[in-house]
Amino acid sequence: MTLTLDSIKKPIESELKEFEVIFRETMRSNVALLDRIMYYIAHRKGKQMRPMFVLLCAKIFGPINQSSYTAASLVELIHTATLVHDDVVDDAEKRRGFFSINALWKNKIAVLVGDYLLSKGLVVALDQEEFQILKIINEAVKQMSEGELLQMAKSRKLDIKEDVYYEIIEKKTASFIAAACKSGASTVINDSQILDKVGEIGLNIGMAFQIKDDLFDYGSGAIGKPTGIDVKEKKMTLPLIHALGKASRSEKRHIISLVKNHGHERNKVREVVNFAIEKGGMEYTIEKMNLYKNRALDLLVTLPSNESSQALESLIHFVTERNK
Repeated sequence: MTLTLDSIKKPIESELKEFEVIFRETMRSNVALLDRIMYYIAHRKGKQMRPMFVLLCAKIFGPINQSSYTAASLVELIHTATLVHDDVVDDAEKRRGFFSINALWKNKIAVLVGDYLLSKGLVVALDQEEFQILKIINEAVKQMSEGELLQMAKSRKLDIKEDVYYEIIEKKTASFIAAACKSGASTVINDSQILDKVGEIGLNIGMAFQIKDDLFDYGSGAIGKPTGIDVKEKKMTLPLIHALGKASRSEKRHIISLVKNHGHERNKVREVVNFAIEKGGMEYTIEKMNLYKNRALDLLVTLPSNESSQALESLIHFVTERNK
């Protein structure tokens, strides 16, 4: 049976609708331009997976409450802010098939919009005196910034090794999903050991999630059409890192030269993608993705068994089986 987000959402369907109302209200502004941009952002929402992580992890342990909605709002505000800022950094014109904020309103306004969303998140948490949630999310934001800067520093020399790759994706992606899960659970229970375990589940989900994203650059068939976007952007991800580790010195020198100097040439990008596939980079990366997925599933079975934990299990499978 093919997993869909709609079926996974069932145990928190009414709560997600309530969250959407709260979230849209949170984004309102008295400044006309800002309110128009907030309206645009609210009406081009993505999969809303991070609020799903918050609410499912809360409902595993008990009924969702006002604190759970605050956690979900903070997570979505921070996530949206990072996307707006990422589009500026990457000079991206599209996001989820829609024009990015910087494409429509230019970089200066986009940066300020991202700042506004960050401050809104702080206000939401502080107004409700949700200091524990704020502490959990704030640590993840720090990690995300460190991960982005680490990737930028390493991408200049294209010398990323496998352990550094894991460090980057843990900081950039996994830490925030871990925080979403942990903050959700923290709104219902106050057991530090269980909260740490929920955070560990989220961390492993996040690692699998990012590795799956990196597979799309080299994918075929069920994984999706190869894009080569990471190669064009000189991002060293696991399929290529593994392939370079198995290459001869001359092959390695040639491939790194292609990535460094010919990322704008379609046939050269295709050569790099084919090289990674031929050297077993895909198989190795899928194996690592499943390792993190199985770690998350092994930890999940130690939590209470109910509709919400079953939905979270399905969401873990969805993360690694999606084709976009």
